[in-house]
Amino acid sequence: MNITQSEVQDGKLTATVTIPAADVDAEIKKAYREAAKRYRFPGFRSGKAPRPVIDSALGAEATLAQATNAIIGSNEPKVLDELDIVPVTDGEYKDIDICKDHEDYTYTVTFKLRQKVELSSYEPVEIEMPPAEVTESEIDAQVEMLLSYHASFEDVEDRGVEKDDFVTTEIKNVKNAEALAGDSRMVIAGSGNLPSAVDEGILGMKLEETKEISWTPETEGAEEAAVEVTVKSIRARKMPELTDEFAKSAFGFDDVAAMREAVKSEIAQDKEAQLPGLKENRAVAKLAERLDLEEVDKDYEQSVFSELGQNFLQSLSARGMSLDTWLQANRISSQDFIADLHHQADDVARESLALDALARELKIEVTDEDIDNEFVRAGVEDPEASKAQFVAEGRIPAVRDSIRRSKACDWLVETAKVTEVDQTAQADNADAE
Repeated sequence: MNITQSEVQDGKLTATVTIPAADVDAEIKKAYREAAKRYRFPGFRSGKAPRPVIDSALGAEATLAQATNAIIGSNEPKVLDELDIVPVTDGEYKDIDICKDHEDYTYTVTFKLRQKVELSSYEPVEIEMPPAEVTESEIDAQVEMLLSYHASFEDVEDRGVEKDDFVTTEIKNVKNAEALAGDSRMVIAGSGNLPSAVDEGILGMKLEETKEISWTPETEGAEEAAVEVTVKSIRARKMPELTDEFAKSAFGFDDVAAMREAVKSEIAQDKEAQLPGLKENRAVAKLAERLDLEEVDKDYEQSVFSELGQNFLQSLSARGMSLDTWLQANRISSQDFIADLHHQADDVARESLALDALARELKIEVTDEDIDNEFVRAGVEDPEASKAQFVAEGRIPAVRDSIRRSKACDWLVETAKVTEVDQTAQADNADAE
């Protein structure tokens, strides 16, 4: 097989592929064998009809067309691997001729590629991260959360709703807010579980007060929504006092100091497990902000959207749950789910394009050893068999892309300039003010 390729124009690459005559003849013979088995020809046993009989019954071009399709289809993975590309749409074949006996077969195919975009800067990124060491404010926050499990609640009648109050509400749908309606909806004021306008509107309301609250959802094309909220009860949470005796009776620690030390150890383990991933996510997100791109190509965004959707459905299936069940359990409409998934796809696409740009700038190469190691790290039972399957399906270029991005990401994380920020302490200070 011989492949020549054009320069990429308007995001498309055209390749001219020539298949040797010997391979063409082999595919034609195979097509006739399959036709002889697939159809019944009077006077001949299955698979034994000669070519002239098949041509007479089906037409010579019918079987040759089948051979042509097989030639193109079987060679596409090799073409993708040779060109080292991952198209965002299926290849576009035009003016395809039918193959002929004893002749080379040449055809052209055009592939649409991902956008090749530059970054405004290739310098190391600057990000904020939680402190690597456990802080007192983080311990305080975790202890407070543990104490909240033992909190008591007191009815409030002499003031309006405050943040963290447990409020029983009657919510009536006024316009486009059916999902929020309920006769006795329990909400935690300021928790963020309601639309921000509703969350903020409830603050300050008193018993039996009724208020209409309207807002426009942030999703594209959304219409204004409105509800009528009546406060039926307000309950304030009262936290228990943390003493040595309470630490022992409620949590099994000898004293408060032992409890705080255990909490510190748990937070330290969580940080060790989570901070590397958080650093990578923040560094890549910061890099994507440098992308010189107004809008992601719709075909590429759709391909990422489809992949994210398939992965999510597979995860639900593994948990024995359908999408409809998940949507109902989380009170999410299918329209909002799709809109959010498109938003995620846009973010992922931008981050991928940014890493592609960085990999080009760093001139990152992918070796055969890199690819072999990737299949070993995947933990599959037979790495060689898995690799062979990827080769047969034309998916090795996608593996190369993944490795390039991983190497670019490693450089990005290693060189990132980090400023540690104790957000827990900042939140405490903001609440105090």
